[in-house]
Amino acid sequence: MEDLFESLTRGNVAEVKIVLASVVAALAIYQLALIAVGYGKLRPPFLAARPAALSHRAIGDGIVVLAFLVGLMCLSVYGFDDEGGIHAIAGVAVLAALAVKVGVVRWGERRLGRVLPVIGLTVFALLMLTWATSAGDFLADR
Repeated sequence: MEDLFESLTRGNVAEVKIVLASVVAALAIYQLALIAVGYGKLRPPFLAARPAALSHRAIGDGIVVLAFLVGLMCLSVYGFDDEGGIHAIAGVAVLAALAVKVGVVRWGERRLGRVLPVIGLTVFALLMLTWATSAGDFLADR
């Protein structure tokens, strides 16, 4: 799998991973704004709650795919090394939290819908921690 990513990125795995992770982080921030509109916490005149919530869900599906791809790149090229302790733990935790959130949305929203904001904020915090311990460190060194 490592050779596949090396080939696809023309040897620039770290840079491509940083760009994709930064896109995920930017979309996650946008997700917060969308769901705030969806829950009625923000009321911009140009966006109603229902379209905001539907957009949040559609964009979230894209984020899951990108986050999984970034995680797969990370694991296949770098593996679990001693230097990436917090990053590796946060990365695994964010994917687990995303799986829980998707499960609640798809199968348990009636019973567990009230915990979705907590799960969503947990996913956001873990995404930001994962980004900061990899992309943030990388970009700070530049």
